[in-house]
Amino acid sequence: MSGQHTNPEFVHRDCNVTMTRAGMRVAGDLRECSEPVAVVAVVAGGFARSATVPGEMSMSMPIENPGSCGVCQSLYGEHPELPLFESELWHVRHAQPAGVPGWMLLITKRHVGGPAHFDDREAAAFGPALRHFERVLERVTGAVRIYTAALGESHPHFHAHMVPRYAAMPRDAKAWSVFDLQRAAGAGEIAVDAAEVARISAAYRAALRAEPPPTR
Repeated sequence: MSGQHTNPEFVHRDCNVTMTRAGMRVAGDLRECSEPVAVVAVVAGGFARSATVPGEMSMSMPIENPGSCGVCQSLYGEHPELPLFESELWHVRHAQPAGVPGWMLLITKRHVGGPAHFDDREAAAFGPALRHFERVLERVTGAVRIYTAALGESHPHFHAHMVPRYAAMPRDAKAWSVFDLQRAAGAGEIAVDAAEVARISAAYRAALRAEPPPTR
């Protein structure tokens, strides 16, 4: 993405603290809040930088060539998806639609096609971070194992599916057939327990807040 920030505005969603970048004038004090909050910076072209930070303002690194990338738009667009965990490198959230409760997405903050094109920092952090995200997800969900899949055909922006494989699965789905569950859920053919999605999401967020992944 080219261009400079155009009078970005930072909004503390929970407390309505607003900051403007007109000489970095700040109205309000984010330090008054102890909970992590979503901060959005509106920039040129309608995209935004977002971050979840504990009581302080932060911005993610610039993205490259977002164009029509749906993943970039979900991170930086007009209505960004809020994460369960977010760092400078990674954004993790529950998939929508999801074939089973606990189906998570691990997404690079930077617009990059996949591990073959990670920079050195992303490459060094990826293995330990993925292991941590999946160990915590396995513990929170009670799944037998966590499936990991990243294809990049819908959008060339790295997003890995972290899918709990439970002892009992809808339609007895296993391996690649779990993606049939996702399609079925999106079409309204099967129902995914919304209360369980909310429970797992809250537990996963709390667990990752208490025990964040290693940075390398």
